[in-house]
Amino acid sequence: MNVRARPAPFALAAILAITGCSSDLHGSSAYDARTLPSGPVGQSIAYGREIVMDTQTTMKGYVRAKMSCAACHVAGGTRPRGGSFVGIYGAFPQWNRRAHRVIALQDRIAECFLYSMNGRPPAYDSKAMIAVVAYIAWLSRGTPAGRPQAADLRYIEPLPSESPNPQRGAVLYAQKCAACHRSNGGGQSNVFPPLWGRNSFNGGAGMAHIDRMTGFLRYNMPQNAPGSLSLAQAYDIAAYVLSHARPHFDKNALVVTPSLPARSF
Repeated sequence: MNVRARPAPFALAAILAITGCSSDLHGSSAYDARTLPSGPVGQSIAYGREIVMDTQTTMKGYVRAKMSCAACHVAGGTRPRGGSFVGIYGAFPQWNRRAHRVIALQDRIAECFLYSMNGRPPAYDSKAMIAVVAYIAWLSRGTPAGRPQAADLRYIEPLPSESPNPQRGAVLYAQKCAACHRSNGGGQSNVFPPLWGRNSFNGGAGMAHIDRMTGFLRYNMPQNAPGSLSLAQAYDIAAYVLSHARPHFDKNALVVTPSLPARSF
């Protein structure tokens, strides 16, 4: 199933794991809270990471999918070829071909809420949005502005000449993915995200592109053996996952009631 809609989101959604379900979503040596600046700026950066790691809890009322940004920005966006945030801050503003306009980083984050989270974005001047920008800026410190980060941003992998085979993908999914994401693709609440169905990312998400999902799987899955899938195997699994129904992006269904915790910094 190929994406049919809007600009691809900044944060996408799908983590497939092998039996044993070891998780690397909650920690990386690339982020050390002890090095954050003191005061409100450091608090904002820490809040941004909190949002990325546990979006379902921190952004209640803004997300309908049962997943967090860390589902495809591995280890909070600190792993190369795992949806790394490193260097992204200096890549914006940038021209977005699908939007047909120049977009800011906030626009890209907003797309994640619209598509990967199947919800709605917080206001651009809200503490939550500024915190996510602050976190990405902190991870990007020391990276020259404009430095190419294409492999990390898009996960795109050249596809093999042979067409994907969802039937082969179903067998591989049962072997390597179902223990964590369940045979019905429903995942495990707050641990492993749903890969299809009403609680998953919608059809406008970047992971709904087979090339992007294939590249992500190729370099990051299975979680305790990343890189062990061949390109063809990753392609087949992606085809199987994307053969299932998921929410359609509906701009008229995005009105939800926000209930963000108060923040004073």
